[in-house]
Amino acid sequence: MASSSKLLFFLISPFFVHILALGATAQLQRLYHLCYPNAGNYTTNSPYEANLNHLLNSLPNTSRDYGFYNFSYGTTLPDIAYAIGICRPDMDTESCRNCISVASKKTKSLCPNFNLAIAGFDDKGSNYCMLRYANYSIFRLMENAPYFFVHTENNMTENLVKFNQTRNRLLNRLFSEAAARNSPYKYAVGNDTVTGISRLYALVQCNPDLSEADCNLCLNDAAKLIPKCCDLKEGGRVINPSCNFRYELSKFYNPSIEGLPVSPKPPPDPKGNNRTVIIVVCSVVGSLILMLFIGCGIFFRIRKTEEDYENLEGIENRESFQFNFSTIRDATDNFSNENKLGQGGFGAVYKGMLSDGQQIAVKRLSMNSKQGDLEFKNEVIFVAKLQHRNLVRLLGFCLERKERILVYEFLPNSSLDHFIFDLIKREFLQWEKRYKIIEGIARGLQYLHEDSRLRIIHRDLKTSNVLLDSELNPKISDFGMARLFEMDQTQSDTNRVVGTLICTTWAHLSEIRCLQLWCISFGNFERSKDKFFWY
Repeated sequence: MASSSKLLFFLISPFFVHILALGATAQLQRLYHLCYPNAGNYTTNSPYEANLNHLLNSLPNTSRDYGFYNFSYGTTLPDIAYAIGICRPDMDTESCRNCISVASKKTKSLCPNFNLAIAGFDDKGSNYCMLRYANYSIFRLMENAPYFFVHTENNMTENLVKFNQTRNRLLNRLFSEAAARNSPYKYAVGNDTVTGISRLYALVQCNPDLSEADCNLCLNDAAKLIPKCCDLKEGGRVINPSCNFRYELSKFYNPSIEGLPVSPKPPPDPKGNNRTVIIVVCSVVGSLILMLFIGCGIFFRIRKTEEDYENLEGIENRESFQFNFSTIRDATDNFSNENKLGQGGFGAVYKGMLSDGQQIAVKRLSMNSKQGDLEFKNEVIFVAKLQHRNLVRLLGFCLERKERILVYEFLPNSSLDHFIFDLIKREFLQWEKRYKIIEGIARGLQYLHEDSRLRIIHRDLKTSNVLLDSELNPKISDFGMARLFEMDQTQSDTNRVVGTLICTTWAHLSEIRCLQLWCISFGNFERSKDKFFWY
């Protein structure tokens, strides 16, 4: 904020705190950073440092268009690195990515060899982002300390009681709105009247992976700091690891994120002409009915085209993921039978090689495939955002000539069922290797269920959907039937039954839909005589 004072305050114990006052330039400046000695230190060139470096370097480049980043990297505790990055909701995608990039590069150097650190960066208050990393899972975790606050320089000299009442009323309303919001942005903005010509503006925000209850609790705990930081000031700002809010007498945020509330209208004149009101109402209603009939006719004529466009518009502009059909055709030798790896319910899978020598797996969806536009869009958008060593990586897609094609990394050892159900190949799977495969699948499922920003339920986990790389490391595949669970959602109304029957039995036919019981299907990989010991 342009008029921010240099009074910065932190909850000191038990944290090691570094403080730097706000910069005066438009460049991103360090707003605060904290190193946590109680969380321990890592040694140079340790596995945790390698995982942390990989995570921080790749974090800004991940596909995010809603200003919240949470990823982990690594396979074995306590060497797994976890990171969260969040931007203010009115920042554009490029500014947010730049801020997260700056934070990723600087935070580690500010807290060398610390397992846990947090830092915030700002430029006069118009842009803000926070980065935090740790050697334990910090996802969906509400923490209200350490905290930071800053206030404007000007004091409220008039209407202080009215100002405080307006501020409390506005913040309480926005706290509830932000906590209840289901979109990727868990925020709310708004304003309220202080005096006849003066309005108070506020923005509140929670980490989007918090539950409604935790978001409310976090914001209300932060509000308790107002008497300590800024009770007599015209504006204030409180930040903690899980939420933040800011209020001022001037509009400090981009109005594009706010539907500004309409000022209260004057009460109607009791002596007004009721006849005029009736005429106006009847005219409006008649016009609306006429427009409704016209709109319905147009809607039914173009509905299919509209649906196709809506279903696919989210991915057609992702040029970095899109392949030309000619490229795919050349890579697979015109989809020759020699390159055909198998035939699934959604179409054939082919082996291919790009012009640069990279091997790929191509899933060519059949024209009569049960997988429609919605499932195709679901697989492309969500799988492209998932990054884990035990998930098959999606390289891109093709939408051309009515073709729908998915391009994956190629895994040379095919799927797990080719090993456990083959009398010769099963000899390669000694107990140690089987245990490693089980552990890898479990880690992939844990990432999908708990660690990813968007909770994904695979719903068709079977041995043919577990692929093996050259070292027999498992990678879960086929997210075409993935089910996205909204945050805070513990059950759902499922209108569409998908998946292999054995998985469907647990997820639908019994009507027990909680995530915990779904995991029973993980233990069902067995053959009548040859069990794989998944229990």
